Amino acid sequence: QVQLAESGGGLVQPGGSLRLSCAASRSFFSRRTMGWYRLAPGKTRELVGTITSSGTTNYVDSVKGRFTISRDNGKNTVYLQMNSLKPEDTAVYYCNAPIWDGSTWRAPVGNWGQGTQVTVAS
Repeated sequence: QVQLAESGGGLVQPGGSLRLSCAASRSFFSRRTMGWYRLAPGKTRELVGTITSSGTTNYVDSVKGRFTISRDNGKNTVYLQMNSLKPEDTAVYYCNAPIWDGSTWRAPVGNWGQGTQVTVAS
C-alpha cells in the first residue's frame, strides 16, 4: 500500500510563507515525477507543479516565481516552498505522482493522502 503523507500546512497572512512536505514510501517515490496538487472549495483539483526524479520543475502560471518544488530522494520526500502567499492559494494541498499521457499530466486515480490545509487570510 502506497502511503503519501503531507504536512506543513496552516494559517498564514497574505505575503507570508509556508513549506509543505510530502513523505512517500521508497518504492513509490523512486524515479517518479512527483507533483503538488491543490483543491480549493468550489474548484476542481489543480496541478500546481511537478518535479522529475532528476529535479526538473514546472509550475502553473499562477504560482511561478512564488512556489518552489524540491525533493530529497534519500528521504523519499518532496517539498513545496510557498512564498508571497495570496488568499487565492487557500486550498488543501496534496502530493502524488501524475501520469503522463503523451500530451499532459493526468492525476492518478489512487494513492491520495489526507492532504494539508493551507489558509491564507488576515
